[in-house]
Amino acid sequence: MKLINFTVAGHTRAGAIVDNKVVDLNYAYQAQLKAEGKYRYEAIAKAYVPDNTDELYQGGKESLSLAQNAIDFILANPESFDKKVIYTIEEVKVEAPVQRPGKIICVGHNYREHILEMGREIPSNPVIFAKFANTILGPEDDIPHFPISDQLDYEAEFTFVVGKQARNVAKEDALDYVAGYTITNDVTYRDIQRRTLQWLQGKTVDGSAPMGPYLVTSDELQNPSGLDVVLKVNGEVRQKTNTANLVFSVQKLVAFLSNLMTLEPGDVVLTGTPGGVGVAMNPPQFLKDGDVVRIEIDQIGALENKVKATEAVVTV
Repeated sequence: MKLINFTVAGHTRAGAIVDNKVVDLNYAYQAQLKAEGKYRYEAIAKAYVPDNTDELYQGGKESLSLAQNAIDFILANPESFDKKVIYTIEEVKVEAPVQRPGKIICVGHNYREHILEMGREIPSNPVIFAKFANTILGPEDDIPHFPISDQLDYEAEFTFVVGKQARNVAKEDALDYVAGYTITNDVTYRDIQRRTLQWLQGKTVDGSAPMGPYLVTSDELQNPSGLDVVLKVNGEVRQKTNTANLVFSVQKLVAFLSNLMTLEPGDVVLTGTPGGVGVAMNPPQFLKDGDVVRIEIDQIGALENKVKATEAVVTV
């Protein structure tokens, strides 16, 4: 499945993209249950295929399997329900596949070429930091460029979402704990990042984590290694690598992180960025108003966002 959240008529709900259509997962499951003669079909659907992806991931493989069955049912019986279930993609606003994750864990220095361009040594343990839910944008949103800095930078990130609670997971079992994969742009204000030894300040500005275009579930993308990653700014290739070049693979990261903390369904992990960031160019090339950043990853798709200069928010 290709999972999204989508907004229509002011409401945001969990959906899946199928052949350029958007299927409302909760309503699709309601329709199936009602057709089967189930009592309390609304309550059952809310419990097993909720109307938002944050809760959907908590249901693990069972909920994802039920959601897939519901998609199959509604596509075969599109007129079987009294609420609109299927939209064209033009009728909705596609949002990020995760809305309010408990954790956004980011991995730094995880591609060999990026480590070398930054003048650092290959780490023996993953370098981790955090972003927060305020940073998440969808694939149709602009990246806000606040006037707090003129050093706005991009970072293409192959990203996975945790599918079930993970604690002390062995590397060989790690992929069983992944719900699926998506793309994130770890937008970074470089001078703010570097004004202290801790990077958090430059990484957690509002709107600094565009994510999408959807989440490809792990039953469809079974091997996270060997995927080409390309980032372009205004059509110019800036970053290019393959996930086979990760120092710490998805399996290693699940094992490492789950031995530090309990990973919960819906937690997001950004696996690191390759070489070619703007700050490392000679001279440095930072993002400006109107720039278009496009990230393409094999078997996932493309995430494209435009940079938009935004006035600072002033509170009185």
